[in-house]
Amino acid sequence: MTAASEAVGAYGERCAVRHLVGTGLRVVARNWRCAHGEIDIIAWDGDVLAFCEVKTRRSGAFGTPADAVVGRKARRLRRLAAEWLAAGDVHAGEIRFDIVEVYPARAGAARVEHLKAAF
Repeated sequence: MTAASEAVGAYGERCAVRHLVGTGLRVVARNWRCAHGEIDIIAWDGDVLAFCEVKTRRSGAFGTPADAVVGRKARRLRRLAAEWLAAGDVHAGEIRFDIVEVYPARAGAARVEHLKAAF
């Protein structure tokens, strides 16, 4: 990953956290890592624990950001969530997998779309 794409990703995650907190979610972890990968954001939405994948796109040339979270990537996030739950001995009544799409703006605030229970 290039420095530019890392910067875009970090920007997108900051925008996503601001949006999630602004809509009432309580973020409990960011960029949680283990040997098998990383979870961008983990947050409580009431009594539901949401595992969020953040995708930032500057253009629609490659489809929507959510289009990038299919198949193998979705399965990996499910495995990582199970590892996070086991590592922290967390017992969530309900969990879900969300995608947060971030579209940076040339000027002003980015547009953020929160897709709950995306997969």
